Amino acid sequence: MNSTEPSLIPVTLLTGFLGSGKTTVLNHVLKQPGMAATAVIVNEFGEIGIDHLLVEKATDDVVLLNSGCLCCTVRGDIVDTLLNLFVGRANGKIPDFVRVVIETTGLADPAPILHTLISDPLVAARYMLDGVVATVDAVNGAGTLDRQPEAVKQAAVADRLLLTKTDLAAAGRAATLKARLAALNPGAPVISVAQGEVDPALLFNLGFYDPKTKSVDVQRWLRDEAFEAGNEHQHHEHQHHEHQHGHGDGHEQPDVNRHDDRIQAFCITRDRPISWAALSGWLDALATMRGDDLLRLKAIVALSDRPGEPVVVHGVQHLFHPPVLLKEWPSDDHRTRMVFITRDLPKEAIETTLAAFEKAVDEAG
Repeated sequence: MNSTEPSLIPVTLLTGFLGSGKTTVLNHVLKQPGMAATAVIVNEFGEIGIDHLLVEKATDDVVLLNSGCLCCTVRGDIVDTLLNLFVGRANGKIPDFVRVVIETTGLADPAPILHTLISDPLVAARYMLDGVVATVDAVNGAGTLDRQPEAVKQAAVADRLLLTKTDLAAAGRAATLKARLAALNPGAPVISVAQGEVDPALLFNLGFYDPKTKSVDVQRWLRDEAFEAGNEHQHHEHQHHEHQHGHGDGHEQPDVNRHDDRIQAFCITRDRPISWAALSGWLDALATMRGDDLLRLKAIVALSDRPGEPVVVHGVQHLFHPPVLLKEWPSDDHRTRMVFITRDLPKEAIETTLAAFEKAVDEAG
């Protein structure tokens, strides 16, 4: 278990479907004064439409913008790109940068890039995942979510959801989509964006370590309080949806929420501390047996063998970030709180397996 390492470069993953407004948001953000020392990794320069911002070229595949930001394309492999950026910065060929934004292709599953940041030793020694931001288009977003399970997954694993083109969408449509996103991922604030304008502060410093205050801010990262309010809302939404799409009306209606229904977001809270042996065994088993369906897990856990020193756990599908042991609880709430986003993996199954591991460790001890 390592301690928090603030010297790592934070990386933000920007996902979202083609046409959902990622480029517009990115262009707006990169012009902001506080964003000068940002390196942006994009799939294609052409898609990003930054020609009008160009001032000088640093190298063949790195572009320096007049705002001070760097842009480069993914050359082959994201690992190579990140390491080349780091080496270029170290030897002075590339200007200094303090954060990285990776813009993914429209249909991309964010998990492989998240895995790279967590598991590649060379990358993990220099960079850390700050957060996942997903753009959803208020005009066409509902249709995209209906047709594309990948879009539902992108929205489900995000830390922040940007509802773009709200100036073009009918008010009712935007509100309905906002409610759907809140049910899908209660822990991610939904931020309305018109013409790509968004405060960069809402998109960065989303990790549990806050570089501004040089301290741990688990609450901002975990957002478990959103689940307390969300449970009743979710139940109500589902009943409302069943009523709307009643069967037996003579013609088949597509079940528009079928992808959403497979995904569940929930929080497990416990007062009794868990032993490290039970926790690590259980997480290992979850990742091995049900990794595909464990889309994301964020947790702060009270350990029975380290009283007063909670552990922060972060997992994306099959992989867990090395757990971070905190020197003290960040707030007065000393309960274990685990926030899950799963697919076809109900809360009961998670709770049952955890209880089984605790029992096995108790009996072995």
